[in-house]
Amino acid sequence: MKKNYAVDMLHGPLLSRILVYAVPLILSGVLQLMFNAADIIVVGQFTGSYALAAVGSTSSLINLLVNLFIGVSIGTNVLVARYLGAQDAQNTEKTVHTSIVVAAVGGVVMIFVGILFARPLLELMGTPLDVIDHAVLYMRIYFVGMPAFMIYNFGSAILRAAGDTRRPLYFLSVAGAINIVFNLIFVIVFHLGVAGVALATTISQCISALLILRCLKGLDGMCRLRRSLLKIDREKLAEMLRIGLPAGIQGIVFSLSNVLIQSSVNSFGSTVMAGNTAASNIEGFVYTAMNAIYQTALSFTSQNMGAGNIQRIRSILLQCLMVVTGIGLVLGIGAYLLGEPLLSIYSSDPEVIRWGLVRLSLVCAPYFLCGCMDVCCGSIRGMGYSVMPMLVSLTGACALRIVWIMTVFQAEHTLFSLYISYPISWLLTFAVHLLCFVAVYGRLKKRIAAAN
Repeated sequence: MKKNYAVDMLHGPLLSRILVYAVPLILSGVLQLMFNAADIIVVGQFTGSYALAAVGSTSSLINLLVNLFIGVSIGTNVLVARYLGAQDAQNTEKTVHTSIVVAAVGGVVMIFVGILFARPLLELMGTPLDVIDHAVLYMRIYFVGMPAFMIYNFGSAILRAAGDTRRPLYFLSVAGAINIVFNLIFVIVFHLGVAGVALATTISQCISALLILRCLKGLDGMCRLRRSLLKIDREKLAEMLRIGLPAGIQGIVFSLSNVLIQSSVNSFGSTVMAGNTAASNIEGFVYTAMNAIYQTALSFTSQNMGAGNIQRIRSILLQCLMVVTGIGLVLGIGAYLLGEPLLSIYSSDPEVIRWGLVRLSLVCAPYFLCGCMDVCCGSIRGMGYSVMPMLVSLTGACALRIVWIMTVFQAEHTLFSLYISYPISWLLTFAVHLLCFVAVYGRLKKRIAAAN
């Protein structure tokens, strides 16, 4: 008898099921971040601060280039969860196979995008001359593994929609350990520098993709992957794009604002860049824990929408907001209070640590606001409204930030004036998302009441 990995999202007490579902997601996100963290720590300790700055300066650009496809994977999550909630086997099957083909094709496209546009985009960001060659090399090798990266993310979205967050964690545990081992071998033994850490990450991503494909092929039920059925269903692709493209566009514009901030950070020199890189990486661990609650709200809401459990959706939002606030406060403030020893893991340079602490104090401590903003967005998206949260997020968290950089930051060219734009934009966007949820939820209740 096969073990049941799925969490029942439709029945029973919510809080315990939210936590059972979210904890493996949190740990999976932490392991994914360890791919990049291992790169940064190894090059920072064994190659130098220029290599640390090179690897870190690519993060926002990589996110910019892949976020469109990551958004489409959200469309996969929402659709599969909705069809599973409605017990619709035919549409679940079509969505699963369309998603895997889209992931593979998109990954191949991204190889060429990464190789061809790495240097001009990094130059556009104002990457310093002592860093750019290493950054270009890292990006080009990293993007060779993009098909595996895409397949893992789309495959994980399918498993999450079915309530299974544990097996992706197991697969990443294996891949993460291999990544760290190869990092050490390639950098310390073979002295490959940034090329070595990029190669190690690419290998580990291929392993995680193979494991997720093997898992999907061995499933029983509606989500089972069959080679003979691998093709794109136009109707399902259109639905995935309808839900996922706004999320992807939102991610791209978010990344654009982060690229603009990275460019602003670059104007302070490589030491500040290195401190920003280390602090950003620490923040990433806090963000991924909160993002797991966003994904939880998305999947729980989608399945309950499919099953017609509208009353349960409000409780899902409230309990997810409570959980994400607790996680954000504990981890965000904790990361700031422990900032010095944490930053020293990435670099022993006192100046790098000092500048890293500046970012942690202004961005990481109030990070729970970002988590609340995302959870509201996930709940609205799970109800089938994808354009609305995109527009709110683009206006509140992106346009405001860009305007801030072009006005306030230009008038007061300091890191304080740059970093404070983050919590201000999170707070305003969260408030508007909350109002939108109330409006959408009320509309759904009226629609159901009219139908009855």
